[in-house]
Amino acid sequence: MLTPKLKHFLDENHVKYRTIDHTVAFTAQETAEMAHIPGKELAKTVIVKIDGKMAMVIEPANIKLNLQWMEKLLGAKKVELATEREFREWFPECEIGAMPPMGNLFNMDVYMDDKLSEDENIAFNAGTHTDLVEMRYKDFEKLVKPKMLHMH
Repeated sequence: MLTPKLKHFLDENHVKYRTIDHTVAFTAQETAEMAHIPGKELAKTVIVKIDGKMAMVIEPANIKLNLQWMEKLLGAKKVELATEREFREWFPECEIGAMPPMGNLFNMDVYMDDKLSEDENIAFNAGTHTDLVEMRYKDFEKLVKPKMLHMH
């Protein structure tokens, strides 16, 4: 089930999407396997602090975030993973680790691995560990307006 905030946002913008239910999974790669989606097509959301400011990084489930590379790409002094305690309050409707990659809904900058733009569709967590949203990548990009980075 989508979080109310996410469902309202997608419906309000008249975006076509489908939901995919799957068994409980806690890593992005497990989620991809349970939902029968290639890891490169499932977007995982990672919450980071860029020079102390919270931000969202979206990358394929099968790739590990390289913080030093991000520092270099952004010209930042420090990019580090945010702790659950630091970001929990930003996502009151979401299960921790299942936040949808829509930083604009949570007042966060969004940085995205450009590899995710290579496929026609994009799938991502819908706020729970058992639900995904799949939609056209072009619609996602139009709604979220992520800052694209060549991260690998």
